Amino acid sequence: MKRIDAPRRSASLASQLVDSLRSHIEEGGWAVGTRIPSEQALMEELGVGRSTLREAIGALVHLGLLEARMGDGTYVRASSELQSVMVRRASSAQRNDVLELRTVLEEFASKAAALRRSEDQLVQLRELLADAETACESEDLAAAKDVDALFHRAVVRASGNDLLMEVYDHLGTALTATVGELPWDAAAAQEHAGLHRRLVEAIEVRDGDGARAAAAAIVQLTRDTDGDSS
Repeated sequence: MKRIDAPRRSASLASQLVDSLRSHIEEGGWAVGTRIPSEQALMEELGVGRSTLREAIGALVHLGLLEARMGDGTYVRASSELQSVMVRRASSAQRNDVLELRTVLEEFASKAAALRRSEDQLVQLRELLADAETACESEDLAAAKDVDALFHRAVVRASGNDLLMEVYDHLGTALTATVGELPWDAAAAQEHAGLHRRLVEAIEVRDGDGARAAAAAIVQLTRDTDGDSS
């Protein structure tokens, strides 16, 4: 079988810059959703020319890691190519399909968390639960949405499954965004908080089946509130 010839030239400066910026994004140097420094600032910081920088930024836009917004700069869209693809796919899916996927992931993660969680992870879940209840009481839906995302990611981390955690992190934005879009009234918000308390209580006493049932009920409440029972 004919072997593939290895390239003889070293990578171009733009290619090296793409790798450097990609690593910076993956390691959290620029958080998802934030605007990156201006072109002039990056040129001065990195010591590269305008054409090289634009070529690298363009490549990262093509890969889906960055998003150029006309008149508003360039923003971090995803932390990796995999996240970009998965979030884009989930965002274009039917809401019911997204909720079903969330149910599958969170049921398993919640049961595993109940069986594997550490004491430190339990403390974190209690703290996030308290933050969520405070946000609901103040009717701050934006804050409630943010805390809800952190809470469910913490549950998944407590499952101890690194691969599941990676997949959920990639899909997290699309899976939890639905909560903040719903026109919840006070009764729904109170029920939502109560289900989260049930989940934490089940994880605390290592009740795997109870944790799984609570997780499923949380997603079902989202579906019922949205009026989507299909």
